[in-house]
Amino acid sequence: MDSPNTISDLDRRFGAPGLARVLAGNGGLPKVVVSTPSAVGEMYLHGGHITSWIPDRLREVFYVSPNSIWKTGHAIRGGVPISFPWFADKADDRTAPPHGFVRTKAWRLLSIDNTSPDVVVSMSTESDEDTRRWWPFDFRLVCQAAFGDQLKIELAVTNTGAKSFSFEEALHSYFRVGDAETAFVQGLNATGYIDKTDRRIEKKQIGAARISSETDSVYLNTQHELDLIDPTLQRRVTVRKENSLTTVIWNPWAEESKVLSDLGASQWRNFVCIETSNVRPFAVNLDPGQRHTLAAHIQVAPSPTLSSSATSPV
Repeated sequence: MDSPNTISDLDRRFGAPGLARVLAGNGGLPKVVVSTPSAVGEMYLHGGHITSWIPDRLREVFYVSPNSIWKTGHAIRGGVPISFPWFADKADDRTAPPHGFVRTKAWRLLSIDNTSPDVVVSMSTESDEDTRRWWPFDFRLVCQAAFGDQLKIELAVTNTGAKSFSFEEALHSYFRVGDAETAFVQGLNATGYIDKTDRRIEKKQIGAARISSETDSVYLNTQHELDLIDPTLQRRVTVRKENSLTTVIWNPWAEESKVLSDLGASQWRNFVCIETSNVRPFAVNLDPGQRHTLAAHIQVAPSPTLSSSATSPV
């Protein structure tokens, strides 16, 4: 945990009066709090992790579990965790941390810039002795988040070593919904996906994607924008992505939600994960010195006329 003096130093160096502060967040972990005319938001140095974005006159876009564990060594449950350099379990080592190691690392705050009307927060992390225990390559990650009436997230991976490597990555976004059973995702009709809850069988999506049981689906060759339609909160969340060839839709449903101690039995109803990603079979290969940037652009619009029966595929 960073000391208050360290957090104060960061605030003196990077804080912008009226726009951004570095403060002690949950568990004393340092976070950047952003306030612009068009939005407010939060991003923790723990994991380079966005935990909040509220566009002007709208409600919170992201879900964060009330049972999340705010400690070094634990991933924050909710918001936008970053998965790297593998997704889910590591294929050749089930003892390795799920979704990689960067979401539990302390990241470095690089800058807070006012690019009116947005405030752009940049954080980084890189390989060290701890990461090489699990993955023997040298890398640098930079996560940049532009908070405004849109949220623009970029994750840049640079191969800083002498060997080529292959990696998986995801912006594991937990979107808050009024009821996961009535919310649905448009934009995936006729798209092939791997159903991880059914022996990894490849299937084809028909119509809108809905949550009606435990869901862990990897949609393949998905480059177009998606809409999360929420009749309960009466809003539409649009996700547009760049340099991403897979989209993961995830919700643990009731039984799995009970098992996850940092979630809770009924919490599955409050979110749908739409993950901008590149996972197998679309892992990314980088040669020494090369850089790859994944991006998600998120917009929210109120839609008072939405109905849960609106199922027209896109």
